[in-house]
Amino acid sequence: MSEKAMVLQARGLAKVFGSGDSAVPVLNGIDLDLAAGERIAIIGASGSGKSTLLHLLGGLDDATAGSVAVMGRDLMSINQAARGMWRNQHVGFVYQFHHLLPEFSALENVALPLLIRRVERSEALARAQAILGEVGLGHRLQHAPGELSGGERQRAAVARALVTSPACVLADEPTGNLDRQTAERVFEVMLEASAQRGTAFVIVTHDTGLAARADRRLRLQDGALAAEN
Repeated sequence: MSEKAMVLQARGLAKVFGSGDSAVPVLNGIDLDLAAGERIAIIGASGSGKSTLLHLLGGLDDATAGSVAVMGRDLMSINQAARGMWRNQHVGFVYQFHHLLPEFSALENVALPLLIRRVERSEALARAQAILGEVGLGHRLQHAPGELSGGERQRAAVARALVTSPACVLADEPTGNLDRQTAERVFEVMLEASAQRGTAFVIVTHDTGLAARADRRLRLQDGALAAEN
């Protein structure tokens, strides 16, 4: 793949928690390339460092060593404010728990990242409505999170991650709380979004069946990433 096609690149990424005799190495010099529109699934045992890796890739935490470049800019070389602005422009996040605000409707929750960017409210709501329609929630716009099913809440969370048209979305066990059928629907929404929008996804999952549907499967073990057949 050409260098220009890469939306995210990690080089020599390492993370150690603690210091001295209590130091615990979690990631040991990880390299990763993510191309535009590519879907990568990362699997591994609980506690292997999958969430830590995602936090580093998104610039939510500092690496002990190495670099992470998103759209050509090294997140580890800029301050927190600049990193936050760059992340808001180019990276979306989906978590195991939807983190929707209970006092807002689905439409308002999805529009929120745009409102934070100071996009006009009417435009933000229009874009939120469009993406909610894409994920099959066009009929649930005014429903609060408590009125949505678990799968609907996760689809709304995916819509929120996509509404800013990020280059990549980092998803941490996005189907972990869902039954099999609902998990497959949410996973399908992410794959469709990638195909239609050219959004790249890095998806951490414990579900090997779902992971098999990604373009590449990588296993995190003993601090290193290896291709999974």
